[in-house]
Amino acid sequence: MKKTTTKVTVLFIFVIVIIVGFYAYLSGQRRIEAENAVMTETQIVLSRDLSNDYPATVKEVVKYYAQIQKCYYGSECTDEEIDQLGRKAWELFDPELQQNNPVDTYLTKLKAEIVTFHAEGRSMTSSAVAASTNVDFFVDDGFDFARIHCGYGFMEKNESKAVRIVYLLRRDADRKWRIYG
Repeated sequence: MKKTTTKVTVLFIFVIVIIVGFYAYLSGQRRIEAENAVMTETQIVLSRDLSNDYPATVKEVVKYYAQIQKCYYGSECTDEEIDQLGRKAWELFDPELQQNNPVDTYLTKLKAEIVTFHAEGRSMTSSAVAASTNVDFFVDDGFDFARIHCGYGFMEKNESKAVRIVYLLRRDADRKWRIYG
């Protein structure tokens, strides 16, 4: 009787050690996979929740908008990613601009523009937003406005080009800066 009990106990301990060892092995594999998982720039941009984490300053709004543009003009995106990126960009627009560019119309034009841009052998290589000290603030018709410069670098047919754009932003009722033009 004692011999059987000893054998069962040893077998039971052996099975437990195997189960614990297998669990430790699987946990280690998951940890290694998690460390190796790297998000693309597009995934990072899309992961931002604008309802809870809206950019606080004029510079941050334009910087985030430039990141969105760099994703769809600087890399190959799927139609679904372009759709999601376009919706994120549209959320940054002032309500008046949104009204003049309904989201479906905006996305259709955006996709056509991206196709043409890539078909002409262009790609966006960089973006640089002016320093916060270079923002021009003013009041007009009772609204707070801000003007900021943003530079974009492009490659077109193996030639580097630069474009400078001035963005006009308007502060809304929630005190958020929105792209006005």
